[in-house]
Amino acid sequence: MSCYFDINKKLESIAQEAEAKASESFARIDHTARINSEKVLKAFIDERVGDMHLKGTTGYGYGDDGRDKLDAVFAKVLGAEDALVRHNFVNGTHAISTALFGVLRPGDLMLSLTGKPYDTLNDVIFAEKGGSLAEFGIKYDQIDLLPDGRVNFGQIRERARNCKVAYIQRSRGYSLRPSITVSEIGEMIDAVKSVNPTAIIMVDNCYGELVERIEPCDVGADLIIGSLIKNLGGGIAPTGGYIAGRKDLIELCSYRLTTVGTGKEVGCSLDMNRSLFMGLFYAPETVKNAVKTATFASAFFEKLGFEAFPHYGEYRTDIITAIKLGSRDALIAFCEGIQSGSPVDSFVTPEPWDMPGYDSQVIMAAGAFTMGASIELSADAPLREPFAVWLQGGLTYDTGRTGVILAAQRLLDKGIISI
Repeated sequence: MSCYFDINKKLESIAQEAEAKASESFARIDHTARINSEKVLKAFIDERVGDMHLKGTTGYGYGDDGRDKLDAVFAKVLGAEDALVRHNFVNGTHAISTALFGVLRPGDLMLSLTGKPYDTLNDVIFAEKGGSLAEFGIKYDQIDLLPDGRVNFGQIRERARNCKVAYIQRSRGYSLRPSITVSEIGEMIDAVKSVNPTAIIMVDNCYGELVERIEPCDVGADLIIGSLIKNLGGGIAPTGGYIAGRKDLIELCSYRLTTVGTGKEVGCSLDMNRSLFMGLFYAPETVKNAVKTATFASAFFEKLGFEAFPHYGEYRTDIITAIKLGSRDALIAFCEGIQSGSPVDSFVTPEPWDMPGYDSQVIMAAGAFTMGASIELSADAPLREPFAVWLQGGLTYDTGRTGVILAAQRLLDKGIISI
């Protein structure tokens, strides 16, 4: 029983039953985290990270050894030749946009292998003004996933012959389709390369880093991209993002972030190096807590009669659990409960709003130390059918567990569920 929260006794009993059901999954998650912790530690040791690398620079940032060492450590952890890790990537979309503009040229074709990308990329790809890919004469096509959410390998082999970039979104976004495992990414890469050996395979790796024991570069991805206020920031990085992959492509991406010719050689790190190094070091443990929180949420809400994606016992490749709540009121109540169990802004009531980049109102619960950090416990959803909520994060498992139970308690208090 909770000593500090007014939680229904039967609800707490159901939560304990859910934990028992998820025990095998928890053991797998713990083992993966141990392997990934060793991998991260080995990268720090092999790259000879020293106290001097934790210091920052100002101005142009010439000769910033800490910045360059951070790139090298990230590259080793991610199985890449090189990396571009910067605090001035404002979000994952910015890093993805930088990578797309870095390697695509007028007349090139970007082919998405996983259907329409995440909503925030709409303007980057399609906008009629502002300098989108479309305005620069870059063509776009997509291969929709099969009705069951799986990859359409037959279409990939038929339609990938002329693309410059084959784009893969690893996580589910605002859909209920399965997230793409690293093994499946490897199969997709093989399918593309069998008909188009020079295609650049680009993976939106957001929410997936360190959930499995290998990363997309380990199975042949040319570029992978993500945000540091998700997995690899470990809950410590206050901002930033990364691009990792082939060295020649990283150079092109760096030209888009700074200028042609200067690329990675400029850009001061200010006082950010220590936070970014430390965030990466903590990342395997933090990701473990987030995945365990997500697994518990699936098991718990399934016992309460809801559908969860993925099922609590399924193999996971990202930190997200989607729960189909079925109504607008249930969705709002769930987010209110998550917010009430947050360490920051617990007293705030989340409300739907017209969020830039989305085609419907969105509600977000995120009482986080870092604004928008989805490695911290948070929940968000567009207010549209099937009224599912996407839950992610949890810096510690125990506080994440409490937040999930409080979401159910809010549903109970409002008469939306009964037990």
